Amino acid sequence: MDNTPLLMLGLPKGSLQEATIKLFAKAGFNISISARSYRPSIDDDELDGRFLRAQEVSRYVEHGYFDCGLTGQDWVQENGSDVVEVCDLVYSRASNKRSKWIIAVPEASPVQHVKDLEGKRIATEVVNITRQYLKDNGVTAEVEFSWGATEMKVPDLVDAIVDLTETGNSIRANKLRIVDTLLYTNTVLIANKTAWENPQKRKKIESIAMLLQSALEANSKVGLKLNIEKSKLDAILTELPALRNPTINRLTDEAWVAIDTIIDEKVVREIIPELKKHGAEGIIEYPLNKVVY
Repeated sequence: MDNTPLLMLGLPKGSLQEATIKLFAKAGFNISISARSYRPSIDDDELDGRFLRAQEVSRYVEHGYFDCGLTGQDWVQENGSDVVEVCDLVYSRASNKRSKWIIAVPEASPVQHVKDLEGKRIATEVVNITRQYLKDNGVTAEVEFSWGATEMKVPDLVDAIVDLTETGNSIRANKLRIVDTLLYTNTVLIANKTAWENPQKRKKIESIAMLLQSALEANSKVGLKLNIEKSKLDAILTELPALRNPTINRLTDEAWVAIDTIIDEKVVREIIPELKKHGAEGIIEYPLNKVVY
């Protein structure tokens, strides 16, 4: 009997590791890993995987060691990896927002525009992306690889940095000023081209993609149930547009109906008092694990 898993999965170690494990859990896959191990245990006999730096995942997917993997769109571009980008998964360790690679300089720097970087020295982890950006802008500058703590290298070691940020808080905290944005990036599920052409593997990869996307979609939404008199139904749907496309069911009391809907979590605190004011009863808010459209 062949016990070889169907898919070998590359998972990002480091800042994305915990968020990735939580996302997979919400999608229905339990991943456990010991503190010193790079090999996780996955409760799916068709899956095996390894944790390694996100910077490396796309290269191993391209070369076929992994059938698919999660990494940043930026690292696919930086490595020039020839892979299939299956879907976007917009999440990070801190939020569900896209991050961006920016050029930053000290607040007092005379550099105001990319052209002002002519002849300057720039430190970054994304050397290839930065060089291409400078080339596209007709600027010649020295670009050196940074192993980390990039913000601390200006102004003593370099004139500018290209660094990744979500909120810009660390940039401001280090008294730096953003000159330009090179690109926006987010996590992506990628696949090896040969694996993608295998019908069995492709089906499994597409299933994983759908479950991960539906888990992310559920992060910002909740379910809402309530009862209301049928005579007030049209008014409540007209005045509360957030209750779009609800499911409406009859109750044993024919004068009342039950509404069941999915709603953006951020509007719940505003809409529940309004529902109550419009005569709604039995209002129940409940969390969601997955939302599949």
